[in-house]
Amino acid sequence: MRYRVFHRWIFVALCVLSVGLLEWPARTRAQTLGDIIVVPPIVVPPIPVPVPVTTVLGDAGTLAPGSLDSLYSELDSISTSLVSAEVPSARVIGYADQIASDSYLSSLNLTIAGIAIAAASAEAAARGPLDGSPGDATSYISGLSINGVEVLIDGTVNQTVAIPGGQVVINEQQVLSDGTLVVNALHATVSGVADAVVASATAGPSGGNASAVQATTY
Repeated sequence: MRYRVFHRWIFVALCVLSVGLLEWPARTRAQTLGDIIVVPPIVVPPIPVPVPVTTVLGDAGTLAPGSLDSLYSELDSISTSLVSAEVPSARVIGYADQIASDSYLSSLNLTIAGIAIAAASAEAAARGPLDGSPGDATSYISGLSINGVEVLIDGTVNQTVAIPGGQVVINEQQVLSDGTLVVNALHATVSGVADAVVASATAGPSGGNASAVQATTY
């Protein structure tokens, strides 16, 4: 009789233990799920793109082809963090059959990307027929130096001098598809940093324009 009672209590104890073991994994899983940490996605801000800034100094404006008007600009001097010069001037004159434009400045000091470009004077002139036939373009620059070193000007069109990260083109000339002439006494560029044109003249079927300095920084 006692043996049967003893086994009965053992059976009851095993049943209770089995129920506890069945509930334990469920509770463990519930606690584990409760410990999961949700990490929000990482948002990488976009890289800002530099916005080009263009400064035009001593600009005569643009004259439409066929206009018999004239545009003129002259200043005592110009001075910015990028360039300084004396008596910058520009002129555009319209005729019945052509346009004439010219620009001039003296005592030029231009600094781009730490490179110092200086000249005693610079001028450019263009005369372009409105029918697209060949015109005339000339430029002249004196006392040119880069970082204090004198540059020998050979008189050729589009003479190119290398500078760190870019180049300087002297007597830059271009003929557009309609015959319009574009001439720049000096055009300095440093890739991704700055683009500066000194003494520029445009004339021909596309119209006429002239400016002493046009500089774009990035």
